[in-house]
Amino acid sequence: MTCSVIITTCPNIDEAKQLATLLIKEKLAACVQLSNIESYYIWEGKACHEPEIKLLIKTRHELYPEVETFIRSHHSYSVPEIIELPIQNGLSTYLDWIFENTRDKAISV
Repeated sequence: MTCSVIITTCPNIDEAKQLATLLIKEKLAACVQLSNIESYYIWEGKACHEPEIKLLIKTRHELYPEVETFIRSHHSYSVPEIIELPIQNGLSTYLDWIFENTRDKAISV
């Protein structure tokens, strides 16, 4: 049983809420947390500074390919941030809860 946190960002709260709701509905995530952030980055050779919404997506490691595909198909950015961080340790009952609330078997999205 391996869980992970997948991080992505959205340009606004409406898109972030829609993506979070869909991930939960599709059982690709047990929990999605949203936070307002400011991002500083280089894009196409230009320094940028923009407000964004960060999504922390709690899921099963085995679902990463489906989550990535899902985010890419529902995201407005041409190159969205999609990063998986493995959960090395955690409260066993919380990790069990993640498994109970995500799909058992990957299906095509």
